[in-house]
Amino acid sequence: MRTVQMTLDPELVAAVDKAVRRLGTSRSAFAREALRAALRRLQERSQEEKHREGYRRRPVKRGEFSDWEKEQAWVD
Repeated sequence: MRTVQMTLDPELVAAVDKAVRRLGTSRSAFAREALRAALRRLQERSQEEKHREGYRRRPVKRGEFSDWEKEQAWVD
């Protein structure tokens, strides 16, 4: 692993310290997981934007997916 230096507000450090004590982990582990989660959210947003752009460029036509309606199984 690589060591990096970060500058954080004192309130944020205090909140992180409280969370890591409760979770029984370290600041570094907590930060790694938070950064991974943030990167996943960015990736999801990017994919959603690509989907929106695709549907904007080629909107769904009426009846385009109607062939699959009879294949759907709805469980009570």
